[in-house]
Amino acid sequence: MIKFIIWGIVIYLIYKFVFELIVPVSKAATQMQDKIKEMQKAQQQQQAVQQAAPPKPDTTSKAGEYIDYEEIK
Repeated sequence: MIKFIIWGIVIYLIYKFVFELIVPVSKAATQMQDKIKEMQKAQQQQQAVQQAAPPKPDTTSKAGEYIDYEEIK
């Protein structure tokens, strides 16, 4: 009779361990892997867009611009 009680307690503890620790950890790991894959896809798409976009002309060049000049007397 005591063997059945001890085995019942052992089985119960194993059950609690599996379903309260191992299952949630594995679910969290799977979710993190999915999010990492999504972030990698988004980064690849962003790089593809940047490579496809033509380079913008340099608008910071000051050569040849007219500068207002006031004569000081």
